Amino acid sequence: MREFGYERAFDVAGAVNLLGSVPEARYLGGGTNLVDLMKAGVERPALLVDVRELPLDGIEPTPDGGLRIGAAVTNSDLAAHPEVRRRYPALTQAVLAGASGQLRNMATVGGNLLQRTRCGYFTDLAGPCNKRSPGSGCPAVEGEHHNHAILGASAHCVAVHPSDMAVALAAFDAVVAYESADGPGEVTIEEFYRPVGDTPHVETVLPPGALITSVVLPPAPVAARSRYRKVRGRASFAFALGSVAAAVTVHDGVVRDARLAFGAVASRPWRARAAERALIGGPADAPSFTAAAEAELAAAEPLADNGYKVTLMRNLVVAVLTELAEEAAR
Repeated sequence: MREFGYERAFDVAGAVNLLGSVPEARYLGGGTNLVDLMKAGVERPALLVDVRELPLDGIEPTPDGGLRIGAAVTNSDLAAHPEVRRRYPALTQAVLAGASGQLRNMATVGGNLLQRTRCGYFTDLAGPCNKRSPGSGCPAVEGEHHNHAILGASAHCVAVHPSDMAVALAAFDAVVAYESADGPGEVTIEEFYRPVGDTPHVETVLPPGALITSVVLPPAPVAARSRYRKVRGRASFAFALGSVAAAVTVHDGVVRDARLAFGAVASRPWRARAAERALIGGPADAPSFTAAAEAELAAAEPLADNGYKVTLMRNLVVAVLTELAEEAAR
């Protein structure tokens, strides 16, 4: 491991200034992804700026009825918060599906959103990877890609975003607030992650040196009846093969509102806008749910060994929406 400096920040402006003062500096929160990548030799920061003491660990209501979640809130505290459980149950379910209790106790909201989109080739320093070494190639396209992207990928990278939390946040139009050298800013989580394109090593639209300060969930009555479902290769804590965050409002057998986001199918959380449009105004039944899923998955471009994800995601969407519709009818 490369030698590195360490500084602890006690206010947001100081953290941003510290990071900007040293090339190749990184923020350190829970460290559950960064430290692993440092051990593997993928990340080689010259300085770690510890932001764990910043006053960003609160969850509070917003004036319009939403929730503001501090970037330093741990995943465990987020999942356990009564207002998150009541207003956005799919978010609690996503966080609990994402990692072991030990990791959730350390990992932070801001760090979760910034964990690297990666696959096994990313940490294999002996081989090429466009995310690690831009322009070197993507061996996954012709190699092992069983759990890789079917939507929005490119020949430059087919890795999928690993976060469960981000999928639920995408379904409910979360906004990421940050502080940079040029002042505060915010961006919707749907725009936060860049399309993979030909620059897969550039994953977000954050300005250089920016620090995430909070995530804001706008009020969403539909979210009170929501669910997150994750399919994985083993029952213990593993990355998803596919996942869905879903919420529906049903009146008289008709879908009045719907939110859908997919995980483990693209380089970023995938907001299923086409499926939502197909659902709203239609009957709350299995044929309509199937048609909505197929409308979204029509754009899928699976590789040789991951075409199963199209069927998996279609069936997952139908199952989750059917459960939600049946609950609404009780």
